Amino acid sequence: MTSAEKPADPPPTCAQLREALRGAASALKESGPPFALAGSYALWAYGAPEPTHDVDLVVAESDVDGAVATLTGAGFDVERPPEDWLFKARTGDGMVDVLHRVNGVRVEPATLACAEHREVLAISMPVLPPTMVLIQKLRSLDEHHCDFAKLLPAVRAIRERLDWDRIRSQTADNDYAVAFLVLADRLGLTG
Repeated sequence: MTSAEKPADPPPTCAQLREALRGAASALKESGPPFALAGSYALWAYGAPEPTHDVDLVVAESDVDGAVATLTGAGFDVERPPEDWLFKARTGDGMVDVLHRVNGVRVEPATLACAEHREVLAISMPVLPPTMVLIQKLRSLDEHHCDFAKLLPAVRAIRERLDWDRIRSQTADNDYAVAFLVLADRLGLTG
């Protein structure tokens, strides 16, 4: 069997993702650098459905080497993919993506300062605010990645926590985000 014929690894289970999140957050809380939970797991921390793909954390771009050292020291296998805006930390079958740029924008300490401390899996950790996370998700939509079906359940669950005016103003230059917001309006999620 060639590598092209090799079956894909099965997706991680929620238990594996949770264990990876707990391990990474605990290590970074103990040894630094500052971080925040981002992406779909951040939305989950505010009440959205639990994601099934991976865990996203963010660190300041200036702290990438420190984050790699901390996670390696905690037993994670670190991979540096060709994408130059993140690294991947794997433990068992759980994967944590550690981003230092989101949609081409450097993660700065000021971004991390916006995070709210929340209890996630019995660990107090910084979590990016839901409005910021949704803006990031909407700004990432393009002709190659435009899956509204994954966004709708999360938005429906946390709609009262979102600053819709800020979301509209900060995504107005992305036609796919605008289309999603039209759909959200028509479904009564933004009112």
